[in-house]
Amino acid sequence: MQRHFLLRRETKKLNAMINNKKVVIVLPAYNAEKTLEKTYKEIPKDIVDDVILVDDYSTDKTSELGKQLGINHIIRHEKNKGYGGNQKTCYNKALEIGADIVIMVHPDYQYTPLLIPSIAYLIANEVYPVVLGSRILGKGALKGGMPMYKYIANRFLTLAQNMLIGQKLSEYHTGYRAFSREVLETIAFDKNSDDFVFDNQMLSQIFMAGFDIAEITCPTKYFEEASSINFSRSVKYGIGVLGTSFVHFFNRIGIVKSDIYFK
Repeated sequence: MQRHFLLRRETKKLNAMINNKKVVIVLPAYNAEKTLEKTYKEIPKDIVDDVILVDDYSTDKTSELGKQLGINHIIRHEKNKGYGGNQKTCYNKALEIGADIVIMVHPDYQYTPLLIPSIAYLIANEVYPVVLGSRILGKGALKGGMPMYKYIANRFLTLAQNMLIGQKLSEYHTGYRAFSREVLETIAFDKNSDDFVFDNQMLSQIFMAGFDIAEITCPTKYFEEASSINFSRSVKYGIGVLGTSFVHFFNRIGIVKSDIYFK
């Protein structure tokens, strides 16, 4: 009886894989108690092999709720390491447990997990090694309640970034991201900032390494429980984004060689 149960469990694990690729969802969390359950329940377990929750020293019961929900891998930082620091823990743990495809989903329910299959199949079928869920393609951002000043800043920064980096993304600022194992093993993401500019540094590293990035239209939701940085943090972030883009540009034309582009 026990052997039969183990065989069924192993068969279920194998069936969950897409093209023999292990799909791992990472949830970088900070005070996500109110939205974690809703986010987790929408994750399609039929194609997802593992879920990692990294609690960045929350003051609520995020970790406890994660345990109640049955999340296998829960890491709680002993001090707040920041958004970028949280992602570093997420990706290193995902690689440690053998992930072939790593998809970051914010547990504040701002992005729907229902797009996970579409994103995963693009990478599993080796169409693209990186996929972003874009709020700007279509009308998802404003329709979902993105503040106008953030929308305008997003468009301005993205235009500047495309010019400096030499690409044509619709936005660089989405938190819905997926990567192949090869990408995460190639770029030096551990050298990036622990703050919000981590996201842009990572995309810069990916382009510099020669990888292509796909985008799919993604609806978004802005509401009270969804995480969002205030105006002053947004200004700091914007300055960091432009700085990252100039660093990329100077490296791209060969004037400097920055450490973040070397493993």
